[in-house]
Amino acid sequence: MKNTFGQSLAVTLFGESHGEAVGAVIDGLAPGVPVDKKEIEKLLSKRRPSSALDTARRENDEFSILSGVFEGRTTGTPLCIVIKNTNTKSGDYTYGPARPSHADYAARVKYHGNEDYRGGGHFSGRITAALVAAGGILLPALERKGIIIGTHISQCGNAKDRDFDNVMGDIITLKNADFPVLDESAKGRISDEILRAKNNLDSVGGATQTAIYGLPAGLGEPFFDSVESVLSHALFGIGGIKGVEFGLGFGFARANGSQANDPIRVDNGRVFTETNNNGGINGGITNGMPVVFRCAVKPTPSIAKEQKTVDFIKNENTSITAGGRHDPAIIRRICPVIDSVAAIAVCDLLAQRFGTDYLAGEEPVCSSV
Repeated sequence: MKNTFGQSLAVTLFGESHGEAVGAVIDGLAPGVPVDKKEIEKLLSKRRPSSALDTARRENDEFSILSGVFEGRTTGTPLCIVIKNTNTKSGDYTYGPARPSHADYAARVKYHGNEDYRGGGHFSGRITAALVAAGGILLPALERKGIIIGTHISQCGNAKDRDFDNVMGDIITLKNADFPVLDESAKGRISDEILRAKNNLDSVGGATQTAIYGLPAGLGEPFFDSVESVLSHALFGIGGIKGVEFGLGFGFARANGSQANDPIRVDNGRVFTETNNNGGINGGITNGMPVVFRCAVKPTPSIAKEQKTVDFIKNENTSITAGGRHDPAIIRRICPVIDSVAAIAVCDLLAQRFGTDYLAGEEPVCSSV
């Protein structure tokens, strides 16, 4: 099992849904980066269940930073952050009947029956709390460099939000919002979709849209470490994401070149494009425009409806009604996870391009003579 992402800046995840804790180790992070626990707490609160739209499992997400921070700044050594699990109900889970669209059967085959199956174990969405904790360090570090990231619910079932328009202003709006939409009226429509699915003992999927504003042109290492490649690699590490598209994405399939191309202009020495169909990336390299992408998020696979499955212990067909506590939709709670994962990928790209001290909070105290 490989749980590490990144080259110059790497993040390793650990823990299981019903184990003692989940957490992350950030390695390669520059020394001198300010760490504010309130920023971590604020981002974790955006991911935390809080209403009838979410799972009934409530975790306080109390965390400890075990290493890598001294007197409020990173030391440059591995930073380890741990979040305790305190509200588990392991008795809700049985081993044998595979939950459809979960990793139960696939994990048994890969790990020869040694996996922790409770609550999905290491494959649970609970692990994303550790990603968000890492984001609580990296997102503010990027903001100090003028780079901001925001994600909103683009669609949930048949309910839609508007797209990014004034990207910088929209990201600031999302940063201060209690529900990740750009059009306030979309909150009610999306909430209705989620509650309708819940009342039908079902779940509902959706799509998100993310914008990264302030990235310099020239990031990316084509062919195989292009910006799209690196971001997609990281994003597909989130279990609920089943599709990623950049800019116009699959819309290119029905467009002509005259419609799809982004006209290039210059104003006072600044090169920009009049449209952003390519999502801020050309040839796998950032062009200075906002990087914009969408993610398709599948419905929560644990539902209260009876479903056909296989008991892989007895090797026979059976049916299952999922136990435990589950979200009728993960679309709201996944937004800060996407922000955090995007921040990890961007920090790694920046470190590869400009060096590992790029995010340092200030100039080194001393230098060689």
